[in-house]
Amino acid sequence: MTFQPHDGDTAPVPAGQGEPGRRQRRDDRPKNRGARIAVWTLVAIVGIAAVAAGAVLGRLASGYEQAERLPQTEVFPEAESRPDPIETPEEASNEPLNILVLGSDTRGEVGDNMESIRGQRSDTIMVVNIPADRESINIMSIMRDNWVEIPGRGMNKINAAMSFGGIPLTVQTIEGIIDVPIDHVAVIDFEGFKGLTDAVGGVTLNNPNSFSAGGTTFAQGEITLQGEEALTFVRERYAFAGGDYTRVANQQLFMKALISQVLSRDTLTSPTKIIDSVDAISPYLTVDDGLGVTTLVPLGMSMSSLRGGDVNTFTSPTLGTGMVGSQSVVHPDWDRLAELAVLFREDAVGTWVP
Repeated sequence: MTFQPHDGDTAPVPAGQGEPGRRQRRDDRPKNRGARIAVWTLVAIVGIAAVAAGAVLGRLASGYEQAERLPQTEVFPEAESRPDPIETPEEASNEPLNILVLGSDTRGEVGDNMESIRGQRSDTIMVVNIPADRESINIMSIMRDNWVEIPGRGMNKINAAMSFGGIPLTVQTIEGIIDVPIDHVAVIDFEGFKGLTDAVGGVTLNNPNSFSAGGTTFAQGEITLQGEEALTFVRERYAFAGGDYTRVANQQLFMKALISQVLSRDTLTSPTKIIDSVDAISPYLTVDDGLGVTTLVPLGMSMSSLRGGDVNTFTSPTLGTGMVGSQSVVHPDWDRLAELAVLFREDAVGTWVP
């Protein structure tokens, strides 16, 4: 018996006759169609994800634009002659970064003239060190009463550098201590911590000392801080016998807990929380113009595996307090600072033992 094929068709072949491959090709057609559908579905999903990611990045960029930007010449001393700050993804992935973070209790939202912080003193001074391998974050606090050499101004408290010469003189003073360039600068008012704490759903930390301030009692042990409480927690120093030493320790405790919360899966998998965090802090933030979204996004991606345990905090070494004339000051431990400067130069800050 012979089957006559129609034009354009493939003739069916009875079992055991003809080319065995023909029936196999015809049987495979539904499978091939299913594979094509799966491929195009995957392509569509990737496309949708890309559009969504682009929308999130666009929204983040829009929020971050609320931060005030300062030209390099207004941030770095002798900006024309110093190396260009690290600001491209290629450089950011191969070099350590040192970011000077200055905290202020007085400035308020961006829109206040940046010149208004000249004549004031920086309340909080931190150097955030990000090693070249991007496997940790090291945050060094510098007590504001450290008695140091301020270039062109002689010996004074380190926080006076801001009042004498603004950010450039502060950068120059810090660079003289750590013996490496500062790559970027961020100035933030403490008010920004309030909104950021709320944006990530609160910050939980282990408070070593019970104390009361601003009408709030902070119990010893594990506590969860919301916005206004967080602001009081990082500001207070009069409630402690250790004064600014305890305040700096509490700021480090809070910063580490806050970074842990930001790096938690709960935050990183929530575009809303990420966007809210940027929106909350940007109005209170001033950065050099090299620290833009094109720098932060690849830097963040290179550090995506970090978690709270990878954040190290410490205070620059001191010998305790004393008096210089009528001023109460903190005496730096210059021998240990020299050891620390070597670690900064060798990209080994993470090995420092306080």
